[in-house]
Amino acid sequence: MKKILLPLLLLLIGTGGGVGAGIMLIPANEEELLTDGNPCGEVVAKDHSDTVVAETTLEREYAKLNNQFVIPVVEEGAVSALVVMAISLEVTMNNTSAVHTTEPKLRDAFLQIMFDHANIGGFSGNFTSGTNMHALRGALLNAAQRIAGHNVTDVLITDIVRQDT
Repeated sequence: MKKILLPLLLLLIGTGGGVGAGIMLIPANEEELLTDGNPCGEVVAKDHSDTVVAETTLEREYAKLNNQFVIPVVEEGAVSALVVMAISLEVTMNNTSAVHTTEPKLRDAFLQIMFDHANIGGFSGNFTSGTNMHALRGALLNAAQRIAGHNVTDVLITDIVRQDT
């Protein structure tokens, strides 16, 4: 009976603490966001003076690049690991075709950036840390915007796996 009581007690304490922390971290001065039900993605924000302010947000589409990227990690002249990544691009509405027509050029630029990232040790150690991933996404976004235009608004790394050899 004692073996079951301790895990249950710890489970209840952990759940209660998580719920309490979640309630405490809710912002107190959060503006109400109401969608107007329109298909254009218009967001209506209500401020504290009860006047309605409308902001138009651009809807986004996602263009998944067809194949994964395979990047070798070379250490001491030999391949020590392979990194496999899948990437999607966030684009403004009706611009996925622009991304798909430039995909070969995008893949070439992305591979060069990923090879450079691997050569400076970006895929070694804790390669998924925030600073590493932020730097990689920033470089990929710059290349995507240079090639496909500023209709590309973000780079999403949807899968990343490192397989040591």
